[in-house]
Amino acid sequence: MRTKISITFITIICLILLYAQPGMGCTSFIVTKGASADGSVMITYTCDGEFHPHLEYEPPEDFNEGDSVAILKWPDNSLRGKVKQVSHTYGVVDLINEHQVAIGETTFDGRKELQNDSGLLGYWDLMWLALKRARTAREAITVMTDLVEDYGYNSTGETFSIADPNEAWIMEMIGPGPGGHGAHWVALRIPDGYISCHANQARIGEFPLDDPDNCRYSKDVIKFAIERGYYDPKTGRPFRYCDAYCPADVEILRACAGRVWSMFRRCAPSQEFSADYQRGVPGTQPYPLWIKPDIKLSLADVINIMRDHYEATPFDMTRGIDAGAFGSPYRWRPLRWEIDSIRYTWERPISTQQTGFSFVAQVRSWLPDKIGGILWYGVDDTYCTCYFPLYCGITDLPVSFTRGSLQEFSWESAWWIFNFVSNYANLRYSYMIKDIQAVQKELETSFIEMQPAVEKTALELHRTNPEIAVSYLTNYSVSMGEQVTKRWRRLAEDLLVKYNDGYIKDEKGRPQQVGYPESWLREITRNYPDKYRVGPAKGEEK
Repeated sequence: MRTKISITFITIICLILLYAQPGMGCTSFIVTKGASADGSVMITYTCDGEFHPHLEYEPPEDFNEGDSVAILKWPDNSLRGKVKQVSHTYGVVDLINEHQVAIGETTFDGRKELQNDSGLLGYWDLMWLALKRARTAREAITVMTDLVEDYGYNSTGETFSIADPNEAWIMEMIGPGPGGHGAHWVALRIPDGYISCHANQARIGEFPLDDPDNCRYSKDVIKFAIERGYYDPKTGRPFRYCDAYCPADVEILRACAGRVWSMFRRCAPSQEFSADYQRGVPGTQPYPLWIKPDIKLSLADVINIMRDHYEATPFDMTRGIDAGAFGSPYRWRPLRWEIDSIRYTWERPISTQQTGFSFVAQVRSWLPDKIGGILWYGVDDTYCTCYFPLYCGITDLPVSFTRGSLQEFSWESAWWIFNFVSNYANLRYSYMIKDIQAVQKELETSFIEMQPAVEKTALELHRTNPEIAVSYLTNYSVSMGEQVTKRWRRLAEDLLVKYNDGYIKDEKGRPQQVGYPESWLREITRNYPDKYRVGPAKGEEK
């Protein structure tokens, strides 16, 4: 009997857990076919935390009867248990497989007393195994829920975005408590023409009990909640999964519902979503699980939605004294603090400095799978990253996105290069971000504009020889990834030269004393009216 060691994807997630827990948070946005401008299904994923991601590829494989998958413990890689292997597994590029199935997640924790350490599988195992075994989103749900039924679930509460070229689903899952069996979960298909999102807070409320084509759930999801006192049917109120398994307080709403509110208000301004719920105003209604956007969303629209600091709202993080002299949207961890027995918290935007990696998965039903599925991938902060295409059928990866360590800076690591640029930009953010965005726009626009030509060529090759088409897309994806890394390293060098020692070089390379914006200087003189005073303005001396 042969054991397949499941170490690649699980290694990534365990690194996340090891290094990222203090600031962990994720965001996922879901766009159905009828809500997208070109008929794509799209899901996004930002994986936030202080860790160094490695882009991973696993090829399809065949196995023998009796083979198994080893589930390992972290950090010593000791054997936790085994899962029965299937006869054939599919190729996977990060979190999309060769059949255009893509998965993202956010952790909502929920009732932590329901974590079951004796369960074998965590949410990361479920995602990886589903991508290796499923050809559709529905199959992925079946794989994941069958696995927890057979082997147990050991994570806290989790929300999954699951997409294929025709459908998008949201599934929420939580454990049964120590020594319990299986998990308690609900999965809902997002209606076509609608969008949804989640950000570390359970989102599924009421759900139909008699619509198996659009809703699936564990058999005792309501019964268990009643037994544990999470839900009382005698109140006459309908059962809501999120209320039973993830009751929200003001801090959860601020940190999690705030992201949902911002995505919805950008996609459907006509609906005038109030900020009251995410601010914890008593008596306000939760945001709906899905909405219809005002206009159909393009790929560029979706990318821009993931670049959000609450701009143009009362919570705009680039405004105010807390943004510093140069309008930085970053707030250093921890988010919460206490002064004079009063608790405070910074805003938690979608775009945050400690994102490890993020993607937009774009999957399309009218193209062959290995051409139709793309992972638009980026590392570090979504606002400062550059998304490049990785086609789901490729067989190799850009090396610069597969190497590096959190413990040692390296110009060979794309992650470190992107982090260098975004961290250096904090010295003079309002100026440097424009330089960053210029290069970002140049590259991303070119990738999107090249898509039709690249895919036309791939389709022509696919008609005569699918393997050559895969080789062509592999070479293209790898070269675009390395182009991004090379261009970002040059950007880092250009920023160092242009902004050296607090000066800003003009177009002729001459250092200019630009100083600070007047609004910030006024704030300084208001707080320190005499400290820096030397007399009246020049020309006004008596």
